[in-house]
This record gives sequence, structure tokens and C-alpha cells, in this order.
Amino acid sequence: MPDTQITTGKVRFSYCNLFTPKAQQGSDKLKYSVTLLIPKTDGATLSKIENAIFAAKAAYTLKGKKLPKDLKTTMHDGDDERPTGGDFGTECTGCYVITVSSDKQPIIVYADKTPVTDERELWSGCYGKAIINFYVYDNAGNKGVTAGLNGIMKLHDGEPLTGGVVTDTDWDDDFGDPETDLLD
Repeated sequence: MPDTQITTGKVRFSYCNLFTPKAQQGSDKLKYSVTLLIPKTDGATLSKIENAIFAAKAAYTLKGKKLPKDLKTTMHDGDDERPTGGDFGTECTGCYVITVSSDKQPIIVYADKTPVTDERELWSGCYGKAIINFYVYDNAGNKGVTAGLNGIMKLHDGEPLTGGVVTDTDWDDDFGDPETDLLD
């Protein structure tokens, strides 16, 4: 049987709550989370996800439970409308969108596998890989297949999706300091 845990190919991170847990919409429970933007062209990752969802359903039935009908899924088409209505952002165009979370902080590393300890190093817009684990849930009529977040690997920076990131080169402008200029 295929494994329920996968490592994605290169994805883009959005809504990064990886160092400080936040309550998700409609809940007061604090969780670490990230939304993964998976390119539709990444057939290998999409195949892994399909197999992991199949394995999660099989694991659920092996526990002697009947698989609920009409299962929701945490993965959505970024070119379509959000399940709650409205369009996804332009950054989601050409991607599948999946939000994953965890009660405990995921492992967060750079490409060389050293830990990322400074949260300013990882923002919405960076690129990387994720280790996620799929499972079936059935909570008081709310039922579906989702994935938990186990780990994040930052591969490289990306254009910030919100706000901005200040780098050393941002200070290198041609604005002169009148006081210093007088001393020259």
C-alpha cells in the first residue's frame, strides 16, 4: 500500500505561520500552518498526492471504519473559485492550492538541511518543499481528506506575496545625508 506521507517537489509558500501558531478561521485552536502552491505542471507531486489520498482512505477503512461519502478535500484548483466563494489570488494561477497544518511546530530547514531559526528568513512567497501526511477525518458531519504538516525545506527566496522583505541592498540608494555631505 502506498504511504500517506509525501515530500512535495518545489512549491511556493503562502500564508506562512511556521514559527508562531495562529488560530485558523472558525477555530480558536492554535496551529502552525502554510498554504502550498503546487504547479499544475508538477505531475510527480500530483501523482504522489493522489496515491497518498488513496492510502489515507485505505488506512481509514483498515481501522474498521466505513469511508464517509462526499469527502471534502483540502486541495483546490487555484484557477477556480475558493470553496468559501471568491477568487484565489493571482499567485495561485496555474497551481493547486493546499493548506496544511500541525499542532506542533514542523521541522524547518534550508536546502542543506541546517535549521532555519530566524523567522525573517521564511516568508510568503519563498520556494521550497514540504513533507505532508494525508489522513481522513470525520468530525460531527465535517468529513474529508486533509494533510498534516511535518516539515518545510526552504530552497530559495521569492517575491513576497504580502508586505515586503528588507534586504541589505535596500539601503544602497543614492540619497545623500546633508550632515555627512557637509563634512566631506
